[in-house]
Order: sequence, then structure tokens, then C-alpha cells
Amino acid sequence: MTTHAASRMPQQDRSRATRRRLLEAAVECLAEYGWAGSTVAVVAERAGVSRGAAQHHFPTREDLFTAAVEHVAEERLSAVRGQLAAAPDDGASRTGIVVEVIVRMYTGELFRAALHLWVAAAREEALRARIVALENRVGREAHRAAVEFLGVDERTPGVRETVQATLDMARGLGLANLLTDDSARRARVVRQWARILDAALG
Repeated sequence: MTTHAASRMPQQDRSRATRRRLLEAAVECLAEYGWAGSTVAVVAERAGVSRGAAQHHFPTREDLFTAAVEHVAEERLSAVRGQLAAAPDDGASRTGIVVEVIVRMYTGELFRAALHLWVAAAREEALRARIVALENRVGREAHRAAVEFLGVDERTPGVRETVQATLDMARGLGLANLLTDDSARRARVVRQWARILDAALG
């Protein structure tokens, strides 16, 4: 490594750290204040950086918030894969854990933040294309992970639709959890769906 390259590393590290703080602060603000209350200035203040620094990394508000949700979505998908990889090999127990992990993915802060973006995207044309593309990618990755860890073959008739129904159910449970703590009912639904899923997938 040259002396010039070495001298640049601390600045590059600081830049990456600033970008990460902005992304995490954006998700927190979006979940807490919604789209209308989550300005670049509000996010910059929470991240502890200047508005100019925020706009250096993300020139527009849309850039900031789509990047933020994508960043945390990737982290959550990585965490989901890690949790699923540790699931037991025996059928029913493994199916139950897979369903629980998928449901947890849709009941946390990221899902709440993503919902605010969905609502905003329904009215804001510039945001809509970005969010649709992002959600499609996250959905594909979640579906792929579920298929992999359930150990099923999508070429078998009905398997793809059954796995997709699991993801759709998880989103619905996430919505039900927005206004009140739905954890007790959710746990019963998850257990029952895991039994149905295990029987349906054989």
C-alpha cells in the first residue's frame, strides 16, 4: 500500500461511519416520525452530522430513505439467514422456526419504517419506482431464503404458492402489530401455520 493510499484510509473509514450513522438514523426517524416528519435535517441531527455532510452522501431525500431501508433490509436478511442456518434438521421443529423467523422479519422497526415509505410512494411518483424495485428485491430474497431453509423444491406444484402465502401471512401479522401488541395471538397463529405448512410441504 502506498503512503498516499494509507493516508486516505482514515478519511474513508470516517466517511463509511458517517454514511452508516445516517442510514440508521433515517430508519429510526422514519419509524418514529413517518415520511412527513423525517426531513434530511432531522436525520442529520439524530446522526450527529451536519446537513451538508448528509447531502454530500445522499443528494436527495429519496436517495437517503431508500438507501436506508435497503441497508437495514440487507442486514435483516443476513440475520434471518443466520438464524435459519442454526435451525434444527428435524421437520416440524425446523418448519416452526422458519415461520417464526420470517414473521419476526415483518414485525420490527424496519417493517414500520418501510410502511411509511410505501404510503409516501403511493403519492410520490419519484419515490414509487425506487420502493417498488426495493420491495421486489427484498421479497425475492426472503422467498429464496424460505425455500432454501424449508428444504423444498419449487418445481413441485403448489410449493411456490405455499411459501409465498407464508410471506404474505407474515406481512399481515406485521400490520396487525402496528397499533397494539399482537404477540400472544401471533404466537398461536404462527404455531398453527407451521403445522399446516409442514403437512402441506410433506
